[in-house]
Amino acid sequence: MALEFDEQLSRLQKPDRTEMTDAEYGVFNKTVETMMQHWGFINNLFKILPLNAKEYIGFLNFKNSLYNDSCYLTDAQKEMIGVVVSSYNCCAYCLTTHGDNLRGLWKNAELVDKLSYNYRSCRGELSREDFAICEYAWYVTAYPRDIDHEQIDKLRAAGLDDHQILETAFVAGFFNYTNRWVSTIAPVPNPGHFQHNRDFDK
Repeated sequence: MALEFDEQLSRLQKPDRTEMTDAEYGVFNKTVETMMQHWGFINNLFKILPLNAKEYIGFLNFKNSLYNDSCYLTDAQKEMIGVVVSSYNCCAYCLTTHGDNLRGLWKNAELVDKLSYNYRSCRGELSREDFAICEYAWYVTAYPRDIDHEQIDKLRAAGLDDHQILETAFVAGFFNYTNRWVSTIAPVPNPGHFQHNRDFDK
């Protein structure tokens, strides 16, 4: 399926295929194929970002460095961080897409909804480690000027090793980074994300 740029999906102009190399366009189409296999639709953000092709590929490489088989956190823990950070930052688009991802990983739509409203309401349903990760993600998002050794101490006390702590910091920083530019360009959320991964009885 070829990636088309015929929809106005953000505050920015639509990407122009003539400004991309064939190699860049090939990267976009490969991403599209993966999304169609997993979701059955294309995340709208990936129809917008090819406007700046090289920067988009840099973003993909950055994201892939945090989501791969050699990581120290689970994908669910990373998506959990994304939901907590995006909730604080009021990034509706990121909440929509990463909430969908986390529902699919947890197979628990109600818990993900509660996490997105207020992660502290999930304390009794999360492991000690996961709740500590949520606490960290919220704190460094809300109080970046106050970060000190206590944040690492609390993660260690919950059972995380230093590899996991560094990755937790990377992922929380990644979502704060994406929330800011995603909110700026205001992508239109895919309708499919709202209903996707909600009924696991079927």
